[in-house]
Amino acid sequence: MTDFASAQTTTKTKTLNNETTGAKKVLIAYFSQSGNTRAMAKQIKSATGGDLFEIVPLKAYPKEYKVLVDLAKDEIGKGYKPELKSKIDNLSQYDVIFVGSPNWWSTIAPPVATFLSLARFEGKTIVPFMTHGGGGQAHMVADMKKLCPGATFLKALPISGSSVKEAQPEVTKWVTELKLAK
Repeated sequence: MTDFASAQTTTKTKTLNNETTGAKKVLIAYFSQSGNTRAMAKQIKSATGGDLFEIVPLKAYPKEYKVLVDLAKDEIGKGYKPELKSKIDNLSQYDVIFVGSPNWWSTIAPPVATFLSLARFEGKTIVPFMTHGGGGQAHMVADMKKLCPGATFLKALPISGSSVKEAQPEVTKWVTELKLAK
């Protein structure tokens, strides 16, 4: 890996191996605080054969729930976008990008906002997925669209965090309906 510097990101550049789904090259980029969104991302990988990329903030979020909730509310209210540990240097190789986030205060987590802000998604297909504690997708997709002008968005899949472990059949059905199954 080589060092990469950006105003928003103190990063290491990461080149991912391409795997194809039909004629489409698929990336699954996600941020996961508790592991639920990571589990869903792995299920999507299983269904698509795409590459995984974990969006990791430079500074880790606190583990204590109340502290995390207060910090997330503050960051979202201020439009804060944290620096990320790494970025993808070959995003242009991908046709379809699944983007996953937990639902934090009815929107995407700030690290996902950073990821979407740092890349150009014009001409790409974005497939949102999210985990939640009862809030569904809220306005997460609308907020992603604001950060990705020129991208095409496909149907999102929200899954309750308490149901993620049993969600593989639902994820596979969704990916198949989108014509992105391997």
